[in-house]
This record gives sequence, C-alpha cells and structure tokens, in this order.
Amino acid sequence: MNHLAAVPGRKVLVIDDERPALDELRYLLEQDARITEVLTSDSATEGLRILQDTDVDVVFLDVQMPGLTGLELAQVLSRFRTPPAIVFVTAHEEHAVEAFEVQAVDYVLKPVRADRLAEAVRRVVEGGGERAAAVPTDAQVPVELGGVTRFVSRSEITHVEAQGDYARLHTAAGSHLLRTPLSTLEEEWGTAGFVRIHRSLLVSLAHVQEVRMDSGRCTVAVGPHRTELGVSRRHTRQLRDLLLRRGGSA
Repeated sequence: MNHLAAVPGRKVLVIDDERPALDELRYLLEQDARITEVLTSDSATEGLRILQDTDVDVVFLDVQMPGLTGLELAQVLSRFRTPPAIVFVTAHEEHAVEAFEVQAVDYVLKPVRADRLAEAVRRVVEGGGERAAAVPTDAQVPVELGGVTRFVSRSEITHVEAQGDYARLHTAAGSHLLRTPLSTLEEEWGTAGFVRIHRSLLVSLAHVQEVRMDSGRCTVAVGPHRTELGVSRRHTRQLRDLLLRRGGSA
C-alpha cells in the first residue's frame, strides 16, 4: 500500500453493523501511514454520538444499517459546522447517486480491496480527489450552416450525439452538425471534461445539472433546459466516479 507519511495524519471513524466488515476496515486503515487513529462503531446512532463528542476528519460509512441509515447520517453530518469527509463503503451500488448528492468523497464497493481503499484515503487527503478538467472558454469549434462557417465555443456545448460518421453538437441555443466521428471527439475532448455515457452520446460534466436512478436506470439532466439523457449500464459507474470526484473537490 502506498503511503504519504509527510502528510498530517487523519483521525477516522468506521461505522458498519457487520462485525467482520468493521474489523477488516479497521485493520486496513491502521496499516495506512496517513491515518493516525481509527475509531469504530457498529451503528449509525452510536457513531453520531461519537461524532458529537470527538473531532473526526473522515467517516467510512456503510449505507444500509438498522435504524439510522448511512445516508441519513451523512445528511445529519452535512449540517455540522465543520462536517467530516464521508466515504461510503457498501455492497450496494445502486445508492451511488444518493451518495453523490450528499457530497461523499468516494464510494467503495465491498468486498474492499486494499488498493481501492488506499485510493479513497488519497482522495480525502488531497481534498476530495482531482477536479475534473475545466472546459476552456476560448476553444472554438468550426461548424458549417448554409455554406457559412461559424464558430461555437466548446464551453457552451452540453452534449454531443452521434449521427453516423458525424456528430451533432448541442447547446442551449440549438444544435450544429460537425463532420467528425463521436469517437474522435471523445479522444480529443476527454481532457476538457467530456465523457461517454452511451455508445451514441458524450456529455460535458460541467453542464450536468442532475443525476437520477430509477429502477436501475440512470439518467442525467444537462444544460439550462435540463435535457434528459440516458446513461448505459456499462458507463454508469464511470460517470458516478467522475461526478463524485468533482463534487468532493468543490
């Protein structure tokens, strides 16, 4: 496991109602030089009492627990004057969007791997992970309309839709056809915050207004008109991770 011993250590609280999972997390975190102290609790209610009496830097928290759930506790903690960072550790992937909404730094799936947990600690230490690249405001995309070439600011593009070997650029004001395949734009615009959410769609993270999960189906709302776009299952986890990093580092 990689250590950043030069960074001031973090005091953490692990909350999980399953004793084997609680013990495993405590053991793994105690091996990390970035962690100075590990407290544990087997219920969210008891964990809240600990947090009211003790200053803790980060809480590693299960989602589904008897009584007060992990998500409910995270909502309570968000109202603290100085709330601790939240990392959810759970076997339930379907709660990822809700975790994003309460500004969790990370969402780690069980069974927990040591390297994945170390990555979560890194995100906490570095303030929530790497911020998604800002979309440059001076990047201009040439498009043709009626024989006239116009320039569209890439920062205004909310999403891009594949149309054969072409791509349709969508902005709040309308759309434009570009003679470039979606795969090429995905490669060239990845560093500008554009990610694939479907085989025929790229979306600008900067324009994502809302994420929804309904019966296992993920959708995003983009732009001022909140255009709803479907996210394929294979791209849901990647999108969730990117949005969590952006939300945690805000």
